Amino acid sequence: MARKSYQVLRDATHELGVKAVAAEMGLSKSLVYKWCEPKLNDLGSGSDNPLDRLGRLYEITRCPEIIEWMCELASCYPVRNPTTHNETPPEPVLRITQRILSEFSSLLENVSKSIEDDGMIDTDEAACIRQRWEELKMAAESFVVACEDGLYCGKADSR
Repeated sequence: MARKSYQVLRDATHELGVKAVAAEMGLSKSLVYKWCEPKLNDLGSGSDNPLDRLGRLYEITRCPEIIEWMCELASCYPVRNPTTHNETPPEPVLRITQRILSEFSSLLENVSKSIEDDGMIDTDEAACIRQRWEELKMAAESFVVACEDGLYCGKADSR
């Protein structure tokens, strides 16, 4: 993680101000200020903040619904990062781009079939479209991560 939880909270409270955030939450200003500072040690000025606690709850339970719930609050949808193994050679560029296009084609096919049968997309069809969309995002993300990891920078990668 690039940013620390206290930095995220500090940035999040900046526009409204700590006083306004504390008042809305029914908390003391000092507690919210402590959330926005690094926790140096048990004697430090920072305090375990809600993000730290939520992160710890996820670490303990490994329940993805916690993260999904937070994403729903923000009107977004989580995308899981793919697992990459630097020691294995990546899929050839042409093959992975063909797979991404195939996944996209499959998504479009699902949308078309859903509309063709009755002019609507019902909840079951939407779930199928969601599944195809997740597969497409994962395929594309796997390729991007492999590129970022430098797995396509060798001369043999132009296969």
